Amino acid sequence: MENESILKKIKKGMKHPIRAIDEVAFNYIYRLPVSIINSFCPFGTNVFEEEWDMLIILDTCRVDALKEIRDEYSFIQDISRIRSVGGSSPEWIARTFDKKYIQQIDDTTYISANGFAKRVLKDRYQQRSLNPLHRSLGLISTVNQEAVSDTEYVFEYEPVGENGPRGHKQGATPPRYVTDKAIEYNRKDSSNRLILHYHQPHSPWTANALADDRKLKQYEEDWWTYLTETGDVETVWQSYLDDLRYVLDDVEILLENVDADKVVISADHGEAFGEYGILGHKIGSLHPKIRMVPWAVTTAKDTHSYTPTTEEPSSISDEGVSDQLEALGYKI
Repeated sequence: MENESILKKIKKGMKHPIRAIDEVAFNYIYRLPVSIINSFCPFGTNVFEEEWDMLIILDTCRVDALKEIRDEYSFIQDISRIRSVGGSSPEWIARTFDKKYIQQIDDTTYISANGFAKRVLKDRYQQRSLNPLHRSLGLISTVNQEAVSDTEYVFEYEPVGENGPRGHKQGATPPRYVTDKAIEYNRKDSSNRLILHYHQPHSPWTANALADDRKLKQYEEDWWTYLTETGDVETVWQSYLDDLRYVLDDVEILLENVDADKVVISADHGEAFGEYGILGHKIGSLHPKIRMVPWAVTTAKDTHSYTPTTEEPSSISDEGVSDQLEALGYKI
């Protein structure tokens, strides 16, 4: 089975040589050295250097994407930008939760739908991974999970591949799980600052498939191959925007059901859709569409218009988390 997988990768590499060069040569010649340097001399702004009561992280949200649909949401006004400390989620988590900010971290609750949250903070996954880019994160002085005031790994509520009550079985944790947990925490204890790490608009993009009650199409699930073979950027971009709307609809519910004076909507990193020949996002990337992320300030007032109904999570093994991350397109 392993040889079959390797053969499949070789065939894909022969079919798409530019992608093969990006995933092999660029990783070792460019991204790996950058990620190591980033361990000692960080590129970007750590969010703990900024003032906020609640930080909403939209995974892979680009600045231009948020600007394109901001008129659809009254809570989004001016959108500035900052340079992210990571080119991918594990790098952002490892670099953000730096021991340098231990006091701020101690007063922060982190609710995450991203599987790397547990891998980095609790399991120290990056230090034992065979992936050299992940291993490079072991050089970063990341805190242990115990240093964070509280953590909630909501990706455990609906493992990928199962028919969950709110999401698509081919997709990932729906935004409502993060929203519900955030409302519960805020109404119980608003003394801690909150970081909410939503999965959307990271692929696979499930919003339209959920609305139409269908399986995912290639441009929603394997958009790299679709875009490489067709050059149809518009279809891919619109699917991405629809999943951004999918999560922003939930953010609207959130902001009407929590109390927070200063809420910031940002991202861990962006996404490249072919600019400068690059697709996706990776550890160590300095691509402007990946490293520049939105910074939109708003506020929240609890009107008690919504009551959260999050179910208790089922147990999920390390193998299950690995399956989730692979389903989301990560090579681990």
